[in-house]
Amino acid sequence: MKEAPAPPAQLGPDDKALLARLRSGEPQAFEELVRQETGKLLAVARRILPTEEDARDAVQDAFMFAFRSLARFEGQARLSTWLHRIVVNASLMRLRTRKRKREESLEPLLPSFQTDGHFVERFATWDDPLTKLETAETRALVRQLIDELPDGYRTVLLLRDIEGLDTEETAKLLETTPNAVKVRLHRARQALRTLLAPHFTRDRR
Repeated sequence: MKEAPAPPAQLGPDDKALLARLRSGEPQAFEELVRQETGKLLAVARRILPTEEDARDAVQDAFMFAFRSLARFEGQARLSTWLHRIVVNASLMRLRTRKRKREESLEPLLPSFQTDGHFVERFATWDDPLTKLETAETRALVRQLIDELPDGYRTVLLLRDIEGLDTEETAKLLETTPNAVKVRLHRARQALRTLLAPHFTRDRR
């Protein structure tokens, strides 16, 4: 079943005014947009790319592309949403240009089964992680463990679960099929659960 796309946020009055100023070439409008969006775009790029230098370069690439593409921007989403998509794409392009390392197998992190077909439970009772995910410490742990996943799985998980892109858009950005995205995402989530389990389990009494 295809995912229903979320309705796009409408371009508000402030965005419309800023867009008009940008299209007229007003220098202060460009400075305002950069000042307003750089922090958020850097946060996105840092989640995808391994170094601060790469993240800053991706943001710069994104702004340059956006400024060149203003005439083609149809205003069907907020400027911030449009820029978010651009910086994700710029980050992925930078990721592709880096020297590719051999992708490690995900199999050790996936569920295993006994010869009779029953699932092998590796850990004790799983505590409810949702209460713990509210803390900055746990969010940092989750991010650290996501970074331990092989690149192909890590990127799918980031785009779908962290950046909130749908399956179709993720497939397009990664130049693959929606089915491949679904399979990789499922396996990435299983692997992440394995990595998280020791932090969220308690011994059975």
